[in-house]
Amino acid sequence: MGKFFKKMWRYLTAALTGKFEELADPKIQIEQAIDEAEKQHQMLTQQAANVIAHQKDTELQLNRAIEQVEKLSSSSRQALLMADQATKAGNQADAQKYEQAAQAFAQRLIVAEQEVESLKAIHLQATDAAGQAKRAVQNNRMALEKKYTEKTKLLSQLDQAKMQERMSTAMASMSATVGDEIPTLDEVRRKIEQRYARALGAAELHADSVEGKMLEVEQASIDLEATARLDEIRTQLGLQTVLPQTEITAPEAAAVSTASGAGEAAAVTAGPETPAETQPAATVPEPQAQPEAEGN
Repeated sequence: MGKFFKKMWRYLTAALTGKFEELADPKIQIEQAIDEAEKQHQMLTQQAANVIAHQKDTELQLNRAIEQVEKLSSSSRQALLMADQATKAGNQADAQKYEQAAQAFAQRLIVAEQEVESLKAIHLQATDAAGQAKRAVQNNRMALEKKYTEKTKLLSQLDQAKMQERMSTAMASMSATVGDEIPTLDEVRRKIEQRYARALGAAELHADSVEGKMLEVEQASIDLEATARLDEIRTQLGLQTVLPQTEITAPEAAAVSTASGAGEAAAVTAGPETPAETQPAATVPEPQAQPEAEGN
């Protein structure tokens, strides 16, 4: 029974973790990762500072011990010199005291030298540890800077992914099926085309109907009346009447070309005309403008 609950717990944990990872905001996760890296760097820096502080403290102790050794050595020499001077002066009691003082200084000197040797070993270890701590901080700082660069790159990729998702959503909405809340361009285009087709069909039906033919006849009558009225006004003003231009079809153009070719051949056969045979062209008098009636 216990194994079943363990399996169930692991399954639920995995399922919830996967769901959380799916719904989690990548930007927030990136910020969390950077915050964690900064905390780790801060802790490493604090530990390195403690190691370096220990190395500095050991260095100070070593310097004091070396000064103590030098002082004890100098005191031992001074005591021996004073004992020698007392012996030469015949003062055996003082000489004995100076000898004892020199002996005490020598004993202290031995202890101080041993302490110096021990502090030297400790200082060497502390110096190595401080160097490793400094290198570790530098390496971790470089790794943190790389993470900052990676953060910028990931945020840029995240923005690009969001933009691409929006573009995909927009394209999908433009090509969506009928029935959504907002009509697509294809739906609007189909509606417009349907209305245009219905309008064309209605226009064709109206043109083929009797009413349409009647309108065409009425329009033709109006056009003829307008043309006649313009010709009348031109005549009153003494202007030449403009003949309506008609389009020449291909068969008519071919017939005209054939007729002109035949005329030129006949003219060549008959030969050039003599001046006596040439008839003057009849002069057509220009129309005079008619005076308007005084009653008008």
